[in-house]
Amino acid sequence: MGMIERLWEVFRLPIRDALYFAEGDSYDVALDLGVPSGLKVLAPFDLDEILESDPSWVSSVDGLVAVDLGSRGLLWGGEGSYGSEGFIARLTSERKLIWAIFLMESNPFDRIHLSGNVATFTSTAGLEVAVDIDDPRL
Repeated sequence: MGMIERLWEVFRLPIRDALYFAEGDSYDVALDLGVPSGLKVLAPFDLDEILESDPSWVSSVDGLVAVDLGSRGLLWGGEGSYGSEGFIARLTSERKLIWAIFLMESNPFDRIHLSGNVATFTSTAGLEVAVDIDDPRL
């Protein structure tokens, strides 16, 4: 089991604007209102290396909204430990992590609209992030 899966078991994510996959790949992300999705996926990074230097740099997460995908799992959005933080995630039907995106300045996500394979997550500040639920890098 990888580092991100161990963190997810206790509902924690690293405090970094990033996309995390359960199999271990991690990518920096940036909010960008100039692109249709509202989010840019940037360069990959080594999560284990980052957390080795500061293992306490994590935030507790708590869900505020969910969309049940049946046998395909669950979409989940919510908040971090601080008021400005938000996260979005896709889980398996057993509630195990597939991927998660943590954002330090989005505010909590409290709405999800699903259209086909694209989910639009909306924060309490009105920020919208749209992702392909099968591969949010697209």
